[in-house]
Amino acid sequence: MLDIIRERCGFGNFREVAEEARRFLKLPRPNQDVTPKVALPAVQRGSREAARRLFAISQPIESTLVQLYLRRRGIDDVHHGGSLRYQPRCYYHPPNQDAPEIWPAMIARVTDLDGTITGVHRTWLDPEGFEPHRLGKAPIDTPRRAMGDLLGNAVRFGMADDVLAAGEGIETMLSLRCVLPTLPMAAALSANHLAAMAQPPNLRRLYIARDADAAGDMVQAVLSQRAEVAGIEAIPLSPRLGDFNEDLHTFGLDALRASIMGQIVPEDIVRFSRAG
Repeated sequence: MLDIIRERCGFGNFREVAEEARRFLKLPRPNQDVTPKVALPAVQRGSREAARRLFAISQPIESTLVQLYLRRRGIDDVHHGGSLRYQPRCYYHPPNQDAPEIWPAMIARVTDLDGTITGVHRTWLDPEGFEPHRLGKAPIDTPRRAMGDLLGNAVRFGMADDVLAAGEGIETMLSLRCVLPTLPMAAALSANHLAAMAQPPNLRRLYIARDADAAGDMVQAVLSQRAEVAGIEAIPLSPRLGDFNEDLHTFGLDALRASIMGQIVPEDIVRFSRAG
């Protein structure tokens, strides 16, 4: 048959003959990708490996809902150092329900002092707009959840050496980064985790970006005591309202800068005020 096709059609090579035979017999095209797909082994939901995989399959935040969400929180310049990503289809498991929902989410990597990913924090976002009472988060019961190994670790913005600012919330610390864009910062995600956060071995000055509540009082007391034992200078940073993102969103960047600069050691203002 191939000889007949070659003679009648005048084809000069075997590929043309084979293609015409495939068309005549209505055969499907061969699969060009012959590389077998290897399925990753299943991992436990909420584990360190599950967190690592989620961060790996998420995308940069530029020109995404995450960037818009942060901008609406007053954070125009996001100095996150690669710690944030966007996942347009992130599973959310409602309490007491088997079937997950799918929402877009901001994914923040949680790392140890060596930079190894130990977990992630998910903030599910509302794709329909920015409701002020939810501050742009999705209309679900718990729009913030963390997974992986969190104790002692944090979402880090820059790698700390001798100076570090540490607080609870991601948006709180990103608000401070708008003022001091190269000062290494860490968001421990809760007051208890902040109080237990591991301190870099060369740390000599710790800024405690506390929230204005009872938990903030506890964090300041515990971290100040730990710092004193380790020979580290501890300096509390206090917001005018509930936290520094609330200050930024309410009063603006210039007012936040004026408030922060009065609480920072002058040499650190010079060192960390300009973006690299």
